[in-house]
Amino acid sequence: MPRQSSQRNTGARLETSLYVPVKQFLETLGFDVKGEVCGCDLVAIRGEEPPLVVVGELKLAFNLELVLQGIDRSAACDEVWLAVRSSGRRGRERDARVRKLCRLLGFGLLGVSMSGRVELLVEPVPWRPRRDGKRRSRLVDEHRRRLGDPVLGGGCKAPIMTAHRQQALACAASLSLGPRRTAEIKAAIPDAPKILLRNVYGWFLRVERGTYALTAQGTAALARWPQPQGAPLER
Repeated sequence: MPRQSSQRNTGARLETSLYVPVKQFLETLGFDVKGEVCGCDLVAIRGEEPPLVVVGELKLAFNLELVLQGIDRSAACDEVWLAVRSSGRRGRERDARVRKLCRLLGFGLLGVSMSGRVELLVEPVPWRPRRDGKRRSRLVDEHRRRLGDPVLGGGCKAPIMTAHRQQALACAASLSLGPRRTAEIKAAIPDAPKILLRNVYGWFLRVERGTYALTAQGTAALARWPQPQGAPLER
């Protein structure tokens, strides 16, 4: 059992090696790309309202799980891109049946070489499944609220640096020198009152009404994810 777990973790780490080449490929097409957004290996957005939303899934080899993931994501986006490690002329991604399946589903297919070269194998076609507006909105909201691109797509197990976690860390950094009132923190972090009150990670301690301090867990979180002191929040 431990051996199987180790193999899964190794596979996940290798899948993250596909992320940067795929991210760069999509950026050349004008997309803003971020990894591990709402359970998707990557989400890419282009344009304003409404934006073009692309979901990408990464695997070392083309398999059923990859296809099922793409089908599951399709209702929440405009295009699905599948990316796999190129495995030579006889690789499954080059099988005519695989390409036909991607075309039938409307998925794009990319092959990523060991050197990081990305090959467009199948272009996504304008196939329109029934839309899930709520899931789409969650993808766009999380993508826009997240600061920068802090997570490599394709990973697992490790905590995901969500927009909420980023803001909670900013709150923790503001409390690192001692207790502060919520109103003071809110000036830089508008969601601070809600984050401090909910205390999802156990990082905050209510000293008195409207005043919070940092717990030992909060101090440990700042040691793991250091934050610049007094730095303004920027997207």
